[in-house]
Amino acid sequence: MRIFFKKLFEYLTIIPTVIVIFSVCLWIWGTWHDNWSGYSSSQFISDGVCNIAIVPIVGDITTLPPTTEEGSGATETNIDDVVTRIRQAESESAIKGMLVRIDSGGGYPVASEIVANTLKKSSLPSVGLIREMGASGAYLIATGADVIIASPFSDIGSIGVTMSYIGNWKQNADNGLDYVSLKSAEFKDYTNPDKPLTEAERKLIERDLKIYHEQFVKEVSENRNMPIEEVAKLADGSSMAGVLALEARLIDSLGDQETAREWLAKELKMSAEEVVFCE
Repeated sequence: MRIFFKKLFEYLTIIPTVIVIFSVCLWIWGTWHDNWSGYSSSQFISDGVCNIAIVPIVGDITTLPPTTEEGSGATETNIDDVVTRIRQAESESAIKGMLVRIDSGGGYPVASEIVANTLKKSSLPSVGLIREMGASGAYLIATGADVIIASPFSDIGSIGVTMSYIGNWKQNADNGLDYVSLKSAEFKDYTNPDKPLTEAERKLIERDLKIYHEQFVKEVSENRNMPIEEVAKLADGSSMAGVLALEARLIDSLGDQETAREWLAKELKMSAEEVVFCE
């Protein structure tokens, strides 16, 4: 009986050791598998080395899911994806700042406003880097960042709103097609390209355009800390080169990603070499 209990005690002593070894091996295998499969990289922005999240704003800015076909060459930025990335960057202790990299001519005004406001409220320092273009809604997004940097060749501004469209009614008439209007309210089918725009409908659209335009000017004024009268003078819908945008105070400096690196290094009180972008 003594021998039996002695053997049992030996087995019970070995079991915790086996469990520990098994757990360590399982952890090593899991880490290797996650890295090999790309699972880890899909869950985190930082790879453990980089510390500045890249937030790309490319093509049309929209609140809708991507609709472009593969190979079409068209690009879109869904703002839900952008906001998720910003939130992810804020949640990772390894991420110390954000680079909002912009190549866009704008898009939906609400979508642009959401991203700009998300950037403004973020606890992380952020740089809006305008490359080829940061116009209309894309410029509004840039104003949500702490600082805006652009190239002298960048196309910047285009503060304004458009609801223009192509009318088809003349072509339809030439082809023998008639528009049959069936509606329960006077303005239910206004902006329909298959019918002429009435004067009352035009006034309705222009009323809304005025409201959207004034709100756009107001938000740029607040975000850039510029007098609203100064922004209103610039808000004629035109865009301008980076040099002129700097003179007009629409951006803070001319430069590129290395300029952004230097600004982030100063803001984070570290050397430029320590600032590593999560490309």
